[in-house]
Amino acid sequence: MRLTTHFRIFAIAVAAWAAFFVTGLPDYYQQYPAAWMVAFLVVLIPPIIVVALKVIGHAAVGQRRSLATWLAFYFTLPLALLDYAYCGIYLGHGLAFLFRYWYLTVYYIVPWLILIPIGYRLSADDTHRVQN
Repeated sequence: MRLTTHFRIFAIAVAAWAAFFVTGLPDYYQQYPAAWMVAFLVVLIPPIIVVALKVIGHAAVGQRRSLATWLAFYFTLPLALLDYAYCGIYLGHGLAFLFRYWYLTVYYIVPWLILIPIGYRLSADDTHRVQN
């Protein structure tokens, strides 16, 4: 992947984090009951899958696994660091923010569980088509 693509994905991830952050104000979603947050997390999964299929599916066949991995990386580690900066450092929760803001922690894992299999599946589908 080109450096500009890395910067673009990083910028999109940070913009998504910022939108999620602002939407969660004033208490970064702590003001909502846990059941509502579970429902919110579940509702987010189908759109993530649809967007991932579209984005990864448009990549060149040989780039799909790599793109899926980079997307999972940029949509987890930088966002976890931003959350740590806000919740852990600014709000003073330290690493305990991972438990207090459990709904954030879930999404440090979910992209890996969704994006990597999609990248492998789309690559396998294309490999299978080429062989036939």
